[in-house]
Parts: sequence; C-alpha cells; structure tokens
Amino acid sequence: MEQHYLTGEQIAAFASHLVRAERTPATIEKYLRSVRAFFLYLDGRPVTKDAVVAWKEHLQSVGGYSPSTVNASMAAINDLFTFLSWPDCRIHYLKVQHRLFRDAGQELGREDYERLITAARESGRERIALVMETICATGIRVSEVRYITVEAAQEGRTTISLKGKIRTILLPGKLCRRLLKYAKKQKITSGEIFLTKGGKPMGRCQIWAEMQRLCQKADVEPSKVFPHNLRHLFATIYYRVYKDIAKLADILGHSSIETTRIYLMTTGQEHRRQLERLQLVL
Repeated sequence: MEQHYLTGEQIAAFASHLVRAERTPATIEKYLRSVRAFFLYLDGRPVTKDAVVAWKEHLQSVGGYSPSTVNASMAAINDLFTFLSWPDCRIHYLKVQHRLFRDAGQELGREDYERLITAARESGRERIALVMETICATGIRVSEVRYITVEAAQEGRTTISLKGKIRTILLPGKLCRRLLKYAKKQKITSGEIFLTKGGKPMGRCQIWAEMQRLCQKADVEPSKVFPHNLRHLFATIYYRVYKDIAKLADILGHSSIETTRIYLMTTGQEHRRQLERLQLVL
C-alpha cells in the first residue's frame, strides 16, 4: 500500500479548496489550525489510520480537550483526507451523548448582558455597545456583523449570504435609529457601520477583546463573555417568548432544528429546579 505523507503544499492547496467551497473565514481558520497541529504532531512520519487514532487520543489525554473539541479537529482532518483522496485514513468521531444542560459558568444571562451594555456606555464605548446590541437583538453571527450597513439600517432589513445560504434579517426599529445616529456621528454615509479607526471592518477577535475589557466594570465573569453567547441569548429569549423553534431555526440560519435545540439548553441549575418540581422523591 502506498504511504501518505502530508506536506505544506498540500495544506496550502487544502486552504484554497476551503475558500472555493465558500467556507466561512472562522471555519477555515479553525480547520487549518487543526491540520497544522496534526502536521507538527506527525513530525515527518507517514499518515496512517493508526497515526490519526493516536492523534485523537493525544488530544484527549495530553491536550485535555473536550470531546466536542476533539471531534471538531477530527472533522477538519477527515475533510483534508477527503480532499487528498485518502479515504483509508479517515476515522470515526467520538460518540458524545447530547447534553441536557449547559455549564452555568458559561451562561450569559439577560442581567449580565444589560450590565455589559451599561458598562460600555458609561465608559464611552458606544461602538462595542452597539455591536453587542445588534448581535443580541437580531441573532446574527459575529461574522455577519459586516452585513449591518447604513442601507440596511435605512431599510430595516439586511440580506445575509453565508455558507451557501441566503436569508433576510429584520432589524428592530429602535436598533435602526441607533445605528443611523451612530453612523451620522462617525460620518459614515454608506456601507458597513462597524469600522475600525483605520476604516477596516471590525473582526471577530477585536469584538471579543473589546467585550472582554468590559468584564471587570460590568462585574461579569469573563468565561461568559464572547460574541457567540449573545446569539445564544437571543435564541433563548426568543424561544421563551414565542415557543416557535422552526421559525427560530430560520432566523438563526440553521439547516437543522437539532442545531437550534443545542442553543436552547438550560443551565444545570435550571434543569435541577425542573427535576425538583416533579416531586418524585416522597
């Protein structure tokens, strides 16, 4: 059997393939990080199924990664093998039972969110306050913030094209007014609203870093503060009010309601209260 050896040129070709496949920048970054880590782990050794299994075990035992993180790495590696036509190297994912509840230490509640917004405005950081309100009020991904334009605020809607899917997001009237007021103050007459001082679009890392800087003043645990948690908060509150998971899946841009269901997991504390209300311990 022919031996497979992974090279830097193959990784570069895989990166180009991901771009052509219209994967999101975040997905591309995550996949390439996993592939490069695997490349370093191999240290010139051939790629075999046994080597991939050992890599998976290495991530669990030495790296201490969670099963979901290990599976995310395996998804990247398996995608690479498909691209290289090395089906004999593909391996199975770890079997993970669906969790019934989310870690309370990473659960961003409405009170946490409101304190973050207040802290941002009291510190004169209107831009990050408005970014957080925009994500939380619409449920968009942080990578979709670039679709929030002056024209979108004027029309009260924006069309998002991502992952091969196109969906229209409605913007609340109060949010539109704030966006237009901010754009006027910043002398932005058209195009994207959330820009850096150099006129470039704000990136995921910058948004995350600015949110983190608010934690101490807002008295919110840093482990709870990251952009995607704002999207989770939108999903949780929307479902509590309307109980329509199918429509929520459409709003979030999910192809499967199973994905949306993950967003609606309660915290362990809330799950415990639900069990207590059953009153089955006599």
